[in-house]
Amino acid sequence: MNNHLLALKDFSKQQLQSLIVRAIMLKNEAADDILHNRLAGKTACLLFEKPSTRTRVSFEAAMYGMGGQVIFMPARDSQLGRGEPLKDTSRVLARYVDCIVVRTFGQNVVTELAEHSEVPVINALTDLYHPCQILSDLMTVIERKGAPENLKVVWLGDGNNMANTWIEAASIFGFPLTLACPEGYDPDNAILDEARKRSDQPITLIRDPAEAINDADVVNVDVWASMGQEEEQKERINIFRPYQLNKELLAQADKDAIVLHCLPAHREEEITEEVLEGPQCVAFDQAENKMHIHKAILESFINGAVEL
Repeated sequence: MNNHLLALKDFSKQQLQSLIVRAIMLKNEAADDILHNRLAGKTACLLFEKPSTRTRVSFEAAMYGMGGQVIFMPARDSQLGRGEPLKDTSRVLARYVDCIVVRTFGQNVVTELAEHSEVPVINALTDLYHPCQILSDLMTVIERKGAPENLKVVWLGDGNNMANTWIEAASIFGFPLTLACPEGYDPDNAILDEARKRSDQPITLIRDPAEAINDADVVNVDVWASMGQEEEQKERINIFRPYQLNKELLAQADKDAIVLHCLPAHREEEITEEVLEGPQCVAFDQAENKMHIHKAILESFINGAVEL
């Protein structure tokens, strides 16, 4: 059993499906006012170097909703901000809590924390991957459209951590993925090459957003400048303008296509107000599903409720 969730590639399709199935079950039970206490007496530490609204609140709500407790620790308030070695932080926290949820910059941070931790380390975002987000996205796709293997999934915009993780998901779940990114803003090449070797469906990288979105069942967009790239914002707006998801571009997708956005959204940049607030957009269902998938992840990794 892999005791840490650092990247989707470390798990099989069956293992990841089990998390999604469990999340849907927990969601349905919560709607029926069924209380959960599977994590009673357990504590999760949220160690965040990056600011957050949805990820922080959804993890906290998930842990409380399962009967557990949360300690939120921004890096500036910890010894990490003063240069303590990651391995020391990891070994100490593992003696206090039952899980460490990390939102940081480098993938090396979560990797090193996991190497020295005796409790699960969960990647809540790095510059390279965003595995928990993509699991909640896949949960949303399954609820709205059914099994992703039967769908054409499209990514428009920056080849960022979200794009990298969608690439991994495509290779694991076996659905065709088309990414449209401007030149110079491609996904990680090593991740793309590895995923293509594993996948029995095409993972295609092109430049033309109109070509990419043609007959798409799922259209995914994200901000054009991620955290840490704010100084590039003006330049990126000019480069990415053709990739804006507007009514005209969306019309080229399947008429029943759904639109995903992990939020926060910059209206009239990567997505128009009209599309974001339109009937095809499920961004706020996605946001809710983060809490439910986090419940399943925390329960599974802390208690082993799902065989991983």
